[in-house]
Amino acid sequence: MPASPKSEPRPNPDALDDKSPSATDDARRDRYEQLLAEAQAIKGVSLWKDAWRRLRQNWAAMGSLGVLITVSLLAFFTPLLPLQSPIDQDLENRLLLPPDSTVVYLGQREALRFEANSLKAQLARYDQRLDQLQQERAQAATAEEFAAVDEEIQQIRESENPLLQLWHRPGPLSQAMIRIRLAIFGDWSLPSWAGTDALGRDLLARLFWGARVSLIVGVVATFVSLVIGVTYGAVAGYAGGAVDAIMMRIVDVLYSVPFIFVVIFLITFLTEESIKKTYLEPFGINQIMIFYVVIGAIYWLTMSRVVRGQIISLKNEQFVEAARTIGASRARIIFRHLVPNVMGIVIVYLTLTIPAVMLFEAFLSFLGMGVQPPDVSWGLLANEGIKVITPIRIYWWVVLFPSTALALTLFALNFLGDGLRDALDPRMRTR
Repeated sequence: MPASPKSEPRPNPDALDDKSPSATDDARRDRYEQLLAEAQAIKGVSLWKDAWRRLRQNWAAMGSLGVLITVSLLAFFTPLLPLQSPIDQDLENRLLLPPDSTVVYLGQREALRFEANSLKAQLARYDQRLDQLQQERAQAATAEEFAAVDEEIQQIRESENPLLQLWHRPGPLSQAMIRIRLAIFGDWSLPSWAGTDALGRDLLARLFWGARVSLIVGVVATFVSLVIGVTYGAVAGYAGGAVDAIMMRIVDVLYSVPFIFVVIFLITFLTEESIKKTYLEPFGINQIMIFYVVIGAIYWLTMSRVVRGQIISLKNEQFVEAARTIGASRARIIFRHLVPNVMGIVIVYLTLTIPAVMLFEAFLSFLGMGVQPPDVSWGLLANEGIKVITPIRIYWWVVLFPSTALALTLFALNFLGDGLRDALDPRMRTR
């Protein structure tokens, strides 16, 4: 029977001390280099790398992640897509049309009175007029002439910009993307594959533009709840004692207040004309921004409880004691050492909060308290669809497509949240 191979003993650099002084420094250095090479060959895996590896094995979570990335990219690049106008109404010819494949060209409706019934031609005429006024302003001899031309330019930009007739308040980036879209596709637009609504507007275009509002509501409101909830819960958990008790009783009291009434009150109060003009509009805060912040400001309660519990379980660990020993302040210990160690739980909870916020926004828009026309969101589209359903005839497409888009996104977020929960749980590494 062959003898089993003997494993080589690990080199011990300290053994050189027992040898004669003839052991050279080169031999000692070689031994240390060998030990260093063996140590470098052992590679650890961080929590995040291990979580990503396990998340990739979850086909439902990865599929949901792909869906969310696709939806987000399409929403961001919506102005580049050859879609119809989301706000152009055609009550005479396109009222509640079912899905069809008829090609539509931007600006072809006679009532728009565009140059050659073309948005591209009308935009070229508008740009030419602005260029002429820019030259006149550059050649103005007096300050009065300069001010008059400048006022005329501003008036034309607000009243004659054809992009403002087909899109609601597009920002500078959106306008630039729309111009690129016109340069690539011209006036050609995709057919009304999702049908039209009760005002003759293309439902497919409204779905894409509504995705931007619905996703932004979810992300911004969740970010607001993240900042408030993590800060509040971390401070309460680390402080402990009477401070923790008082802060958590405040949370309990707020939990007892019905959210829907709080949101309706805040939105009604903050969107009142005198309040808006006096305190909000000077800072560039509009109604939709108020809506984002108000929703986020009421979703931080559960986040604070989750973070508080995690902080309490970590605040007596050795790395916290080490930070106290070297004189780190309380704020540094909380936000530099403790909060990063609970981000795994926070990220999982965020993926579950975003769909809750989006669903709440859809509910408020359904009640008429959320996003207001001509802005559009998936919840508003579902509300508009319900209004046109009658016992005589059901226009199924005005409800099916917005509801499907919302449900698909919510399912994807929930599946991704479940996958992240399993991937970030150290206790499930062996499963």
